Amino acid sequence: MPVQATYDYRATPADLQENFHGNQLAYFGWDQHLMFCSPVCLPLPPHMPFADLLREVLPGVYSSHPDWAHIDWAAVEWNVDGEPFTPDPEAGLIDQGIGHKSLIRFRTPGLDGIGGVAS
Repeated sequence: MPVQATYDYRATPADLQENFHGNQLAYFGWDQHLMFCSPVCLPLPPHMPFADLLREVLPGVYSSHPDWAHIDWAAVEWNVDGEPFTPDPEAGLIDQGIGHKSLIRFRTPGLDGIGGVAS
């Protein structure tokens, strides 16, 4: 059932990009690894090279999972905002179409969570 305001409702979202001091929000989800039950949101510089994201940022989020050390990064399947994606390691996030509040999902073939049960 749709909801309709009974008055002229106006609001300014608090998560506008200009509120993040030059950063943009990006959501990351590791498919088949529900130890992380939902995507994590990170404020990142728009021009951060993708290689820096892999080397400096994502380990701080996901390396506690036993599968992390076994990832074959050449085989990872990426998806950005519902579309397949092949990252350029040297290009910045924004240069590759990763915008404010984009959802980046990655799948690691052969690694399906603790005991293979997507955890």
